[in-house]
Amino acid sequence: MHILAVDDDEPIRELLASYLASEGYRVTTAPDTATAKVALEGDPIDLVVCDLRLPDGDGLGLVRQIRTESHIPVIILSSKDQDVDRIVGLELGADDYLTKPFNPRELLARIKAVLRRVSGEGRPPRSPDELRAVVQFANWELDLTAQRLRGQDGREVELTKAEFGLLAAFVKRPQRVLTRDQLLDLTRADGAEVFDRSIDVLILRLRRKIEANPKEPRIIKTERGAGYVFDAKVKTV
Repeated sequence: MHILAVDDDEPIRELLASYLASEGYRVTTAPDTATAKVALEGDPIDLVVCDLRLPDGDGLGLVRQIRTESHIPVIILSSKDQDVDRIVGLELGADDYLTKPFNPRELLARIKAVLRRVSGEGRPPRSPDELRAVVQFANWELDLTAQRLRGQDGREVELTKAEFGLLAAFVKRPQRVLTRDQLLDLTRADGAEVFDRSIDVLILRLRRKIEANPKEPRIIKTERGAGYVFDAKVKTV
């Protein structure tokens, strides 16, 4: 597996390169966005670890470009005072984040989890019913096999693995209040790697994609102090 580590801090780049190489990964490092973009155009990259503060541009811009042009998973690194940037990064489609200073072993665990999710390893076998399932709700049709979401007009809406896992958990349990902990367990059981702090962000991203008015959601509703409920009729077709 080939990992691109983007960080303007040379000691961190050296740490990532040496530690990940010792774990069997091929590592390319970049101190800025320009070097990172050149690396992305070269040998195939399997995962990007990206700092949000870079000397020649915004790390968020690099995350946005990666997500627009490819499906390469991204783990963002941020300081404790970068909460807003971190949330925006997740909204742009980053797969996970880690706050500096970080333990290299934790980063390694997150890298393995994201790569496992992307490659489909560890996904529990599905029943015949699940393999054939296509469900409709509101003005949408979700193919649980192909992991595709389409509107009534046939327009396909792209979902990240985490977004699909969360939506699949909802459509299988409509009209039920689900806590964050339940959503974590259900989404992970469907093969996605999701962490507690990203559930609310994923909800926000899903609402922007499936709600007519994300500010007044009618499909995924918040039950204050309890969790969320998928308040739409679901029909298997």
